[in-house]
Amino acid sequence: MISIDPNRTIQKTLTTVRLFDGFWDRWIAHGMEKEVISQVKVSVRDISDWTNYFNYHAQAHTERAMLHKASRDPKKAEKHFQLAGLYYNLMQWIYPDANEEKVWWYKKSIDSFKAADQFSNFNYFKEQLTINGGEVVGRVRPLENPKGIIIIVNPIDSSKEELFTYEKHFLELGYLTISFDGPGQGETYIFNRIKATRDRWEQFLNVLIDYASEKFPNLPIFLFGTSSGARWSIAASRHPMIKKAIAVSPAISEDISLPEYFVERTQFISDQSSHMLPDIHELTKCKPIFVFHGNKDVMVRDKDIYQLYHRLPSGKKLVVYEEETHCCNGKLKEIRAISANWLMSNEEGKT
Repeated sequence: MISIDPNRTIQKTLTTVRLFDGFWDRWIAHGMEKEVISQVKVSVRDISDWTNYFNYHAQAHTERAMLHKASRDPKKAEKHFQLAGLYYNLMQWIYPDANEEKVWWYKKSIDSFKAADQFSNFNYFKEQLTINGGEVVGRVRPLENPKGIIIIVNPIDSSKEELFTYEKHFLELGYLTISFDGPGQGETYIFNRIKATRDRWEQFLNVLIDYASEKFPNLPIFLFGTSSGARWSIAASRHPMIKKAIAVSPAISEDISLPEYFVERTQFISDQSSHMLPDIHELTKCKPIFVFHGNKDVMVRDKDIYQLYHRLPSGKKLVVYEEETHCCNGKLKEIRAISANWLMSNEEGKT
């Protein structure tokens, strides 16, 4: 049983977001406005401030979206509904447990993204798949004549809605996208109450890959993951239907001290008796992996990345950014473009 007070975890999280500017790199990469972030330190002290502040901005973007809808400007309507959804998503994120407030704000986020999708150039449909723990929930964005399928493997502390920019960019690059909330994430956790374990995640990815191959036969299937999702992408590349995988800042350093707020948050979404990350000691059956790493990553050591890289089988590639931190947030658009080209190439990696 979890003995941690969620209010204590929330307060630790709020302290972190006020003191460490790097916390916001992730959200900036997903589209959050820098001017909104700049006022957080002076506007947010407690959970009430947090919800009031981001609700204000979410509502403002919803109103702007409605104005653009009325003036028949679909691109701007889509953009502002997405920003509203991102801020609502940030509001649900602050709650570590699936309480009423988290459920309420997450529903608001989902509704905003549904509204945005009405104006998108790309279609989507929701899907549910069954694993032993219950139903996992995701969204699929099909294309006419896609180059292949990219399964986006989200970091454990994220939901599929947060990474909407990944979907859009990969679609523009010609790839059909599949993005699901795994055990401990998004709808799968908040609505279906399925927590994360290593076994559930392994089963989840196997079921998801099998689904992709059956739903879209004859298309190559690729994996794209960041942080814990990158480690899972490496492990899941052993599936016979996977052709290649991309791993951005894979969480492979075992003895790194993680932020206390993050450790506490993961205890709410996981089975505490289980280690959530996959074993990647045996890599001989992995498909070609493209690894991206930032030299200023305090979560993943340089030496661990190089040791991992040299253990990977042929076809591998590695790019290291000197100024990037964990998840290479400042280079994600470039990383997606490089990755999209590599997925279709026959290029062998170089050390």
